[in-house]
Amino acid sequence: MQWFNGSRIRVAMFTMVVGALAGGGSARADFTFDRPTNLGASDKEVGPFINLNCSNEYSPCVSADGLELYFTSTRTGKTGCVFGDWNLWVSRRATKDDAWGPPESLGERVNSPESDGAPCLSPDGLELYFQSDRPGSVGEGDIWVVRRAAKDAPWGEPENLGPPVNSLTWDFNPCLSSDGLEMYMAFDAGGSQFQPKLAVTRRPAKDAPWEAPMVLGPVVNSWPCQDTPWISTDGLVLFFSDYWGCPRPGGYGDRDLWFSRRATKESEWGPPVNLGPQVNTAWGELFPMISADGRTLYFSSNRCGGSGWGNYDLWQARIVPVVDFDEDGEVGMTDLLTMIGAWGTDNPLCDIGPTPWGDGVVDAADLEVLMEHWQQATSDPPELLAHWTLDEAEGMVAYDSVGTNDANLIGDPVWQPLDGIVDGAIELDGVGDGIETGFVVDAQNSPFSVFAWVKGGASGQIIISQASGANWLLADPFEGNLITDLVGPPGIGGSGLRSATPITDGQWHRVGLTWDGFGGRTLYVDDVEVAHDTMTKACLKWSNTQGGLHIGAPNRLHFPGYWSGLIDDVQIYKGVVKP
Repeated sequence: MQWFNGSRIRVAMFTMVVGALAGGGSARADFTFDRPTNLGASDKEVGPFINLNCSNEYSPCVSADGLELYFTSTRTGKTGCVFGDWNLWVSRRATKDDAWGPPESLGERVNSPESDGAPCLSPDGLELYFQSDRPGSVGEGDIWVVRRAAKDAPWGEPENLGPPVNSLTWDFNPCLSSDGLEMYMAFDAGGSQFQPKLAVTRRPAKDAPWEAPMVLGPVVNSWPCQDTPWISTDGLVLFFSDYWGCPRPGGYGDRDLWFSRRATKESEWGPPVNLGPQVNTAWGELFPMISADGRTLYFSSNRCGGSGWGNYDLWQARIVPVVDFDEDGEVGMTDLLTMIGAWGTDNPLCDIGPTPWGDGVVDAADLEVLMEHWQQATSDPPELLAHWTLDEAEGMVAYDSVGTNDANLIGDPVWQPLDGIVDGAIELDGVGDGIETGFVVDAQNSPFSVFAWVKGGASGQIIISQASGANWLLADPFEGNLITDLVGPPGIGGSGLRSATPITDGQWHRVGLTWDGFGGRTLYVDDVEVAHDTMTKACLKWSNTQGGLHIGAPNRLHFPGYWSGLIDDVQIYKGVVKP
């Protein structure tokens, strides 16, 4: 059985971008994203909770020192769950290793009774740019700024940037470069439909006025709409998102995150590239923001696993350079020899330092990054959480051979110590026989895999289910084909995944299900993939994912659907495995 790490994938599309930039200057390295994590969700407005199930959170902006998090929220700051207008909030922490503290509103001086959002803090922490449609705006919505004399000083009065930055339509989502001399933004190009484009305005010095915005050109703006720009610290990678209801082709959901690269600050931007299914889902992802050290991607999403159904929360994903050049699962001598062979060149594979973007030449900075990972495994295999071999010859307990999840027999199943596919098996009669065990894996919060051997059975009978939750593996009620009902409830967003492969023909079959944690389900029969989907919007949190497991029995023991036949060698993994 092979395994695939459920928490990290390689962004192979970078090869395409490097090719597009060939001849235009230095190239950059590949990188990966760790599995995104929620910045913290709660149903309470009191306490250090970034995301609330009674509000939406957007547009994260982390200060250059990593100690302040500005964001947009619709929370009211009052008791109870009430959705309010967009307002600006800030959370602080003492060090980068600490958790974020209780969010605080920027107060009536900065926030208005109208909508205020999309904060962007200058690198020195003394200017905060944001969008607002408050009175005094030039157009329908403008970019504003507040200033402070020191990081511990209060913010001053908001100032409208005025023309030529703000126009008579919408100007929004500002983002400053690391030197504070460029501001990327979105604007409404006008017309019968709202279709934002990306632009940049510049100033010769920090105390100089901003110049007229320049559209970023037809490559970045190659689709009718693009939004929420963010520029990397080195100024060579531009991240952005799709606009509402206007997804760029080649994406994964409602709104995706994309990036464009350029070889130098004087070069043209390259073709937009999707960040891939590790970050993007069937839901909406927007407002990408890269930390000043280039190690963390922050963004907003209403994906599964958030604070509430359909709520936009703030998420983060660690950005990791690809150091396993030969992809053998470990950083070792072959990788070092590859780097030595590329020394002094602009080989994008080995240009991994400074992390994660590289600097256009393979040198000591890249060797330093490689040595940080020396002889380390680049990913961990999924963990086998439980394994019921079902080889017992007597008794009312099926023992877990790898953990403490021993299971109790229900009804009067019969041990068959010589009739299993692997040693013994258990025989169930379809009228109340089964196996019941305690909680094993929370399918809501992590990828998982389940595999079992079965023989016999009939249409509508169940192999694995979760108590008061979903039927994980079963034969469909019509033809006995393998299916799964592991989704949210009907009408919320998803339906069962069905194969066209029968499993009730009286022969032994190895059946399996994997769930990648984002909406991707795969069914296997006899180690062959028989069904797969990636676009379901079902969140498993809408099924009960905290109950124990039933083997050969329905999710509610008084329901019909008990298995009639043999079951053997049931395995549950945390992570995605492939036979």
